[in-house]
Amino acid sequence: MSYIKRYLIAGLLVWLPLGVTIAALIFLVNLFDKSLVLLPKHLRPEYWLGYEIPGFGVILSFFLILITGMLVANFFGRYLYGWWEKFLARIPLVRSIYMAVKQIAEALFGSGADTFQKVYLIQYPREGLWTLAFQTSRTHGEAQLKTGEIDAVNLFVPTTPNPTSGFFLIASRHEIIELDMSVDNALKMVISGGVVVPPWKKHPEADIAPVVESDSNKPAAG
Repeated sequence: MSYIKRYLIAGLLVWLPLGVTIAALIFLVNLFDKSLVLLPKHLRPEYWLGYEIPGFGVILSFFLILITGMLVANFFGRYLYGWWEKFLARIPLVRSIYMAVKQIAEALFGSGADTFQKVYLIQYPREGLWTLAFQTSRTHGEAQLKTGEIDAVNLFVPTTPNPTSGFFLIASRHEIIELDMSVDNALKMVISGGVVVPPWKKHPEADIAPVVESDSNKPAAG
């Protein structure tokens, strides 16, 4: 029975990540394929071929995002984008959702110094226990200033194995340790629950033999 269990686990380790990856890709392709509704019916592939082409929406979405980025990168595009944001800001419920999603997207995909691009080691949930945290911002508002910390940092502590949920913390920079680890590697470590440990190239881990206390070094009983 032990051999059967070992073979089942080995097979599961092959098919489980592969199956999850395929399912995620299928979900994304189907999601992007919905962008085809933006095209008139006579321009869609199924109109000319008589059947749908899976993944064609990915190409359309790519060019749509690229063209949008090119438009908002110039002066006139930024003006229209600013006007559109002011319009959305006047709608109560839409304003809250839009601004929250925009700030999260800017933190994840932005390239500034205060974006979601630094990994820290913090003591959480108590002193002596360590976990990974991501810097989201160093902007000081009322909450940061009332902590009394001169150099407060906004941190996001993700949960395992779902890093999209977690906790927001405000910590002093003097109480956290900045890591050389990239965000991608940190996310792998979080999702795996510490099974995946990225190597640290600056200081390779030395092979240190465990110290075994000999009987001669033990204190005498009594």
